[in-house]
Amino acid sequence: QVQLVESGGGLVQAGGSLRLSCLVSGRTFSSSAMGWFRQAPGKEREFVAGISWNGANTYYTDSAKGRFTISRDNAKNTVYLQMNSLKPEDTAVYYCAVRTRRSRDNDVYTAKNDYDYWGQGTQVTVSS
Repeated sequence: QVQLVESGGGLVQAGGSLRLSCLVSGRTFSSSAMGWFRQAPGKEREFVAGISWNGANTYYTDSAKGRFTISRDNAKNTVYLQMNSLKPEDTAVYYCAVRTRRSRDNDVYTAKNDYDYWGQGTQVTVSS
């Protein structure tokens, strides 16, 4: 059974920072591509950032480029999302996801159906 547990969400003022963490258990984390998504009220869940299984490549949605950084620590089975210069429009529930299907070495995956397991989400609220 694969489990993902996110943490690090909270309430922050615009311009502030948060670091989200996602601990993965139940499979070989180091061979799995990972992604962060978010879902705001009344909106579809959208891709935010992804990282290849080997950590060689990352990819961001346009609104996250230059402000967010995804990283992974395979020794801790954890993926992170460092979020800086937060804006009210970043307010959402943030989910991490793991791809347990085979991944090509340097590929980053951006679609929801590219991933196989999801965490329960962590709320990020940015006040203006």
